[in-house]
Amino acid sequence: MANMALQRITMLADRSIQHIDVIASKLESGLADVVEFLPIGSEGITLAIAIGGDGTLIQHGRTLAQQNIPLVGVNSGRLGFLARFDVDSLMEYREAIFTQSPKILQAMLLDITVDDHPPTIAMNEAMIAAGAPFRLVELGITIDGIPAPTLRGDGVIVATPTGSTAHNASVGGPIVDPSTNAFILTPIAAHSLAVRPIVLDGSANISFEIMQANEGTSLVIDGQVHCTMKQGMKMHVQQSKYSLSIVLHPLRSYWNTLVDKLHWAAHPELQE
Repeated sequence: MANMALQRITMLADRSIQHIDVIASKLESGLADVVEFLPIGSEGITLAIAIGGDGTLIQHGRTLAQQNIPLVGVNSGRLGFLARFDVDSLMEYREAIFTQSPKILQAMLLDITVDDHPPTIAMNEAMIAAGAPFRLVELGITIDGIPAPTLRGDGVIVATPTGSTAHNASVGGPIVDPSTNAFILTPIAAHSLAVRPIVLDGSANISFEIMQANEGTSLVIDGQVHCTMKQGMKMHVQQSKYSLSIVLHPLRSYWNTLVDKLHWAAHPELQE
């Protein structure tokens, strides 16, 4: 690397995390031989490091996708499923990461449109949540122009493959390989045993019409309330023209992460 030009990168950090400045300083000194750190918004940035948990990556990921800047996630939170590195591993594999061709995942994103408003990008998921006073909501669903059965329940989640291990998995939706060009529609507490999650091709177009809502029924995008959803409103979902380039660990796969961080199919520990 000594004879190669330094990568021009910026560092994004969740300043609410304790000791974040210590982590940032350690990275700046440990990576000085392979990168040049620049302020956010500088010209010629080729990569961004985000320090924090998955929320930090999601917060910055949508913007970086639109700027076509790859993202390296450094976990300092509890789970860090999307953040593929810790400080030590990032420095250990720095010559494989900070090159012109690191190992990359092109993470699919979704465009979420409410009525005729401009679309909002979802990195993990969009959820219509029933909300207070917590009665059933009724949603009319159309897939590629074909009416689907009406959904009655506590709401629905539309998740990207990257987001399939988040809220989608916790309500019984399938885990989908993040490199797959597909997304998932998962009902929340559907009022029918016949209703199941479905995986749709990435080119699909889905529309939801609010046929019955509560006062607190809301659209939640990546964990943040986007707007209140009232009877008669429509939400449209389709694959975004943008995708987020996430730099992967050079030796560890997605399945390693499932085992190590989500304890995939782990047996209960026996107590002596």
